[in-house]
Amino acid sequence: MSDNQLRVVWIYPDLLSTYGDQGNVLVVERRARQRGLDVARLDVRSDQPIPTSGDIYLIGGGEDRPQRLAAERLRRDGGLHRAVENGAIVFSVCAGYQILGHEFINDLGQREPGLGLLDVVSVRGEGARCVGDVLADINPQLGLPPLTGFENHQGITHLGPTARPFAQVRFGNGNGTGDGTEGAYNDTVFGTYMHGPVLARNPQIADLLLKLALDVNALPPTDDRWYEALRNERIAAAQQPA
Repeated sequence: MSDNQLRVVWIYPDLLSTYGDQGNVLVVERRARQRGLDVARLDVRSDQPIPTSGDIYLIGGGEDRPQRLAAERLRRDGGLHRAVENGAIVFSVCAGYQILGHEFINDLGQREPGLGLLDVVSVRGEGARCVGDVLADINPQLGLPPLTGFENHQGITHLGPTARPFAQVRFGNGNGTGDGTEGAYNDTVFGTYMHGPVLARNPQIADLLLKLALDVNALPPTDDRWYEALRNERIAAAQQPA
């Protein structure tokens, strides 16, 4: 933070906000304001430079062609790399998750370079799409309750040695590798296939991003009754037989 203001950056809403993932930035902004924080939110379109002074960056999902365009522009821009070097926190979903890795398969069927901010590589699965509610146990090191989300992808994401699985799936597919892993993270960069929006279903993840950005161990409590009702509903749905 600078000037006692939390800076939240929503990356390329014109390209990567197909599945309602803009809800994630709304949740982060609201939960910060509930704690009395002054929040400056910046929605950065794909024809604008990525600011390097943000505290939390969010990037959502999208279709294959917008994903390729977003990756090309983020590579040319370089601002997200510099922001991470400055200590910023990044949370990514689906197409955004793949972009943060080393490479993915684009809409032309070619290997598209990613940003290399996560040690993952994504390929395209040959079988049916992974679609449906997911329930998973978040990595115990993060100290968070179970993860609920909705997946809709055909990617298979392999984790390298410096990436840790974000969660272990109970119901659903996650990374699609057959080992039950879902998402990946390192110290400051997080990726998941979960929509929902995922932070509306899992407000504790939003709080984790805030704590990392603020460099604190705890936040004042808030009224989470609405979130818990949504969580309970979707967790129950994930456990229903297909």
